[in-house]
Amino acid sequence: MKFSDNWFSTTAEADNGNLIFVTGRDDLNETRLSGKYNERVEIYWHYTAADNGMPIDQEGELLETVLDTLRQRMEPKDHLAVLTGIYTGNGERTLVFYTRSARAFGERLNEALAEFPTLPIELYVEKDAEWNEYLEMYEIKDFAD
Repeated sequence: MKFSDNWFSTTAEADNGNLIFVTGRDDLNETRLSGKYNERVEIYWHYTAADNGMPIDQEGELLETVLDTLRQRMEPKDHLAVLTGIYTGNGERTLVFYTRSARAFGERLNEALAEFPTLPIELYVEKDAEWNEYLEMYEIKDFAD
């Protein structure tokens, strides 16, 4: 199965009025409906924010490097997981993956992040065979169009 590399971007608003940039992966219906990716892993990274809630330059570069590393480790080799959404703003970046196995994802995450200093991240894992989070994100896209 090949994952789409089509993405959309839109904005949402945090409770305090700060902008949150939403980047979502498009054209994943075949993947979503395959029944292979039933667990959702969310990675929350609390970063040092500028006045506008976006990461300061140095930390923004690290956020992008880690993102690229995780995509390279999770997706192409054996399709362990697919990155479906990225939320950035208000002092936090959230990466949303759907995976075949949260346990295997965690092991590979530890391997991938071993080359970096300790990062200020938290993980959340949930069974989500219906891809509810993805569909909610997609509603934001539809609303913004």
